Amino acid sequence: MFVDIAKITIKAGDGGNGCVAFRREIYVPDGGPAGGDGGNGGNIIFKADNNLRTLLDFKYKKKYEAENGQDGKGSNMYGKNGEDLIIKVPVGTVIRDTDTNLVIADLRKNGQEVIVAHGGHGGKGNSHFKTSVRQAPSFAKSGTKGQQFEVNLELKLLADVG
Repeated sequence: MFVDIAKITIKAGDGGNGCVAFRREIYVPDGGPAGGDGGNGGNIIFKADNNLRTLLDFKYKKKYEAENGQDGKGSNMYGKNGEDLIIKVPVGTVIRDTDTNLVIADLRKNGQEVIVAHGGHGGKGNSHFKTSVRQAPSFAKSGTKGQQFEVNLELKLLADVG
């Protein structure tokens, strides 16, 4: 049995921050809150691919990061979600957490996908925090961080002889 091993660091995208903004129009001098929410961070997805045979590419590139979510804008405009990062691995790859040595996923079929690291959630804009008492909140919630950790990729193949 042939075993190929690679150790990489993965980081999902951070969520975008909420926005503090207020509605401004010509005849409305004191408009209410209009801050938009931040976008969600991108996930790290591993996908099994029949066309790949080794983990050699992971020996040279050790760090993979998904896109961060964008911050919210005024006029209740939401930030764009971060793009998911799809990492293609050969069929038969086992993904293990480096710290705990637990198996996260075992990709045995072509096209099989698994989300290994989840992106952070976008923060809330100031329009979410208005109440009857606090009609013009001047704060917003920050986005959360995406998951980050190291994983071991192990490719197990039976050698064909003959």
